[in-house]
Amino acid sequence: MTQTAPTSTPPGKRMLSEQVYTHLRDAIMRGDYAPGHALRPQDLAKEQGVSLAVVREALVRVVGEGLADRLPNRGFAVPAFSDRRWQEITEARRTIEPVVLRMSVERGDVDWEARVRAAHHRLARTPAFVPEEGEYYSGAWSEAHRVFHRTLLEGCGNLVLLETFDRMWTASELARRWSAYRRPDRDHAGEHRRLEEAALARDADTAAEVLAQHLTQTAAGLTGCPHHELANDA
Repeated sequence: MTQTAPTSTPPGKRMLSEQVYTHLRDAIMRGDYAPGHALRPQDLAKEQGVSLAVVREALVRVVGEGLADRLPNRGFAVPAFSDRRWQEITEARRTIEPVVLRMSVERGDVDWEARVRAAHHRLARTPAFVPEEGEYYSGAWSEAHRVFHRTLLEGCGNLVLLETFDRMWTASELARRWSAYRRPDRDHAGEHRRLEEAALARDADTAAEVLAQHLTQTAAGLTGCPHHELANDA
């Protein structure tokens, strides 16, 4: 009895799907699509010059990262600005990350201290906004920001906790950009400097408190923001 070999996605289709995925992800991150904006596969397929199957595959990946929703009988859309998930993610981060930071401050060695200092230096020297990338955070700053926060926690030495941080960070990236858009006068540099100083001073209590306040500020940037303001500006 012969067995049929499992089918695989042709290389060309995989490449096209990757291109469409990258385009969609970058466009959502830049704010090209307003919160709640419908992502119509037919329109995207025409715009990108690809098949519906390629677009749907890319959309599924974007949904998996929390950058879009799959709505029953209504297709795909950018998450709504008022989506409760943003507050739930913030609650989870405020619950978990200060605890992990305490562990990191208590367990981190000299190499960890050096990495924290280097990560903060890179973050402080990277422009948060660049005209060619729209009104949201630049890609370079976003990556430096992620590395700084993760490095702060890496001293804990617990890979499971760090993987949990990675998942929550990805899930909150869009909300983080929306929050910054709404509060351009926020002192991010000062908040990050205080985090670095408290961590390197081995002051676990202060570090945890500063981090909790930092996360609360991000959530506050979303609370009470009228949907139409972002929709009109996007």
